[in-house]
Amino acid sequence: MTKPNPLAAAAAPVAQRLLSLDALRGFDMFWIVGAEGLVAGLRKITDGGPIRILADQLEHQPWAGFHFEDLIFPLFVFIVGVSLVFSVSKTIAQSGRRTAVIRILRRSALLYLLGLFYYGGFSTPFERIRLLGVLQRLALCYLFASLMFCYLKPKALAGVCAGILIGYWALMSFVPVPGHGAGNFAEGMNLANYLDKYLPLRRWDGDHDPEGLLSTLPAIANCLLGVFAGLLLQNHSVPDRKKAGYLIGAGLACLAVGWLWHLNFPVIKKLWTSSFVLVASGYSCLLLALFYQVIDVWKWQKWAMPFIWIGVNSITIYLASPLIDFEQIAQRLIGGELNGYFGNYGPLLIAVVALAIGLWFLRFLYQRKIFLRV
Repeated sequence: MTKPNPLAAAAAPVAQRLLSLDALRGFDMFWIVGAEGLVAGLRKITDGGPIRILADQLEHQPWAGFHFEDLIFPLFVFIVGVSLVFSVSKTIAQSGRRTAVIRILRRSALLYLLGLFYYGGFSTPFERIRLLGVLQRLALCYLFASLMFCYLKPKALAGVCAGILIGYWALMSFVPVPGHGAGNFAEGMNLANYLDKYLPLRRWDGDHDPEGLLSTLPAIANCLLGVFAGLLLQNHSVPDRKKAGYLIGAGLACLAVGWLWHLNFPVIKKLWTSSFVLVASGYSCLLLALFYQVIDVWKWQKWAMPFIWIGVNSITIYLASPLIDFEQIAQRLIGGELNGYFGNYGPLLIAVVALAIGLWFLRFLYQRKIFLRV
């Protein structure tokens, strides 16, 4: 008689793949790979009413405050946290914690190197290499959140997350900055920007960086908040119909605390303030609840397929964007005199065709099961 395999049994509940998570990741990337061009095209036709409001929301706040554009990056970090619960749990169940740690280290290193490649790689002058950027921050968040997930229980993770957010607030509020004192959150006058002066090589904003040294700490907390959402979705003792409700409650709580904290510690994306992390994670929870309820609970999935095409190859399209200019391809197809025939509608048509080409490319990869696995 064949004995049951305990590893196989343990792996069964963690092998679940959430289409809603792929779709939400794709929805997030959609605003980077095509939606902004559509809105810009619409503004050529009319710049009033809803279009202006939408266009304003697709611009980052210069400093304090929050627009939809400010959600795109922290939402992706949050999704990384949700995803690692399933991927790391599966690896531990099937191959053990040591193998999981090796994969975490390897994946983080590869993602970090892809970040260097995205900003020009080693073809750029050495002093222009950007050591910290979007993919580099994702690599660091994934690395530390995954390692903590491997070794710490949920209560300990919650303590670490709270400690990071409160500790970052305390550092930014009470540690004096030479020439500016303590508790100054203005650009170039705060502790995070001051410490970035010691960041080697290129800094995005002159002498400081929005993905800088100190602000990486609250970004890790952002990822841990995604881990808690992932633990909820993975928990089979909680009925699926109730999970979206819990996510909504958690999202509203994060928003309430974040905006209250804003009165003392402003919501600033470029500093990833603790209040910003809570506000962004609150909106992320609400979006995850919506996508999970509609796609995984109610099984309304067909409408989300374009987002899924993007979501399962999000790193691919992000890296391809500086290499494959879909807008240039669209202009070659309908540019020149043909584009001029459409008048003010020409830029919108270019944006629609560019987005269609990009989606066709991602659908092609999806149908042939070609995925870039980092």
